[in-house]
Amino acid sequence: MSDFVRHLFGLESQVAVVVGATGVLGGTLAEGIAQAGAHVVVAGRDEARGIARVQAIEKLGGTAEFHSVTADERASVEQLLAAVLARHGQVDMLVNCAGANSATPYFEIKDEDWNRVVESNLTTTHLGCQIFASHMRTQAEGGSILNIGSVTAHLPLSRVFAYSAAKAAVVNLTKNLAREFATQKVRVNVLCPGFFPAEQNRKILDTERVDNIMRQTPIQRFGEPQELIGPALLLLSRRAGSFITGEDLYCDGGFTSMRF
Repeated sequence: MSDFVRHLFGLESQVAVVVGATGVLGGTLAEGIAQAGAHVVVAGRDEARGIARVQAIEKLGGTAEFHSVTADERASVEQLLAAVLARHGQVDMLVNCAGANSATPYFEIKDEDWNRVVESNLTTTHLGCQIFASHMRTQAEGGSILNIGSVTAHLPLSRVFAYSAAKAAVVNLTKNLAREFATQKVRVNVLCPGFFPAEQNRKILDTERVDNIMRQTPIQRFGEPQELIGPALLLLSRRAGSFITGEDLYCDGGFTSMRF
């Protein structure tokens, strides 16, 4: 890596918290951020998967630790921030990657299922932003927050009503917070993946749905989790992304640009 590229994208001496890093996409982002030089706090509910992710990061030459968090509970998120500050004295980046999906016909959605999906995607993002930004704005270098949206925030997709609504709200919240924090040294952006088959959405990808997706994706394939790392590093980097805030960046193989 050239000194110029390292200067732009290197995250050395920084601390990143990735909420939802026990999942496939969040875990991949955690590995990429660690390889860029940051110390990564892998945060999630599943300790076994969290420790496995830490070990994977260490094998790649990075440094990481696991902290348990229930991302839709304020006290738990506050405890996460306190633990990170007690150990490291700083938190430079937050990635909000917790979330769940559902593929229930609209008239069959139960209240508890709707609430679960909205809370796991929108409430977790709100709590992370509110609690971590309140500290980031007091730091000399400020901080950067990356929320995770979805192509469903832009285009309606069948059978994911609660998820689509929650992700659209995440994009809206991101833009509002970017404006609110712009003069407080905290940047807030949202990365919107296209179709990256992971555990939360494989169950809704039947043959007919896959065929429809491919017809509307110019690159003609699904995304690979590691393809989210580059966009994430751009948005998180305090140098490469220094003038980027309030951005909704779609990494979707051209899906949102497709028109028949």
